[in-house]
Amino acid sequence: MSKQRSAIRGLVFAASVTAAVPAMATAGDLRDINVGMAISSVPDAGYINLTCAEEKTTHRLAEWAQWPNCPEGPDHLRSIRFEYDRETARDGTMVGGHPAILTVMIDKDAKIAALTIETDPKARLYLRKKAFLLGLQAKSRYGEDGWSCAEAKPGADKQEVGGVFVDEKCSKTTDGRTVEIERHLYREPNKELKDMTDETRITIRRAGS
Repeated sequence: MSKQRSAIRGLVFAASVTAAVPAMATAGDLRDINVGMAISSVPDAGYINLTCAEEKTTHRLAEWAQWPNCPEGPDHLRSIRFEYDRETARDGTMVGGHPAILTVMIDKDAKIAALTIETDPKARLYLRKKAFLLGLQAKSRYGEDGWSCAEAKPGADKQEVGGVFVDEKCSKTTDGRTVEIERHLYREPNKELKDMTDETRITIRRAGS
């Protein structure tokens, strides 16, 4: 076994045994943000680098109140990507210990229709090696029961990493919101082990929207 393969196997094993780390402990869906709330109720303090997610060029907003300046997407929602201010989050934009990319979607009534939390693919390997576990933390956050999941198996195009393979999509409707979780951990045979796919994407939206 190569040193690189052995190291990756060790990283995945270490990630697996820490699956029971504290979940996304928060009063809202994310910090003080709740799907369904008015965007005007989200404080400006604590959030930085607000940008229109649908635009190819960076269009930065000075405050949440400028949300109408972002273009509507195909779903007629306006999307804003944002980060945590290090003055209130020492480690930066982290969710459950994972570097994350955060986006809120706002409807015509100025309410948050959806929220996405994605692990950051550009994070350093030692930080993103547990990215597939964030989905487990989200499941714990919204309750272990009642999930509907579809899981794929390893194949010629997707192979195990350190003896672990994850390729699943789960959803659950609870408390007026639908939570969708996608988790992936696999390696494509034509890529180096360090370029493995290791990610979680969480989408929280108002039920029925």
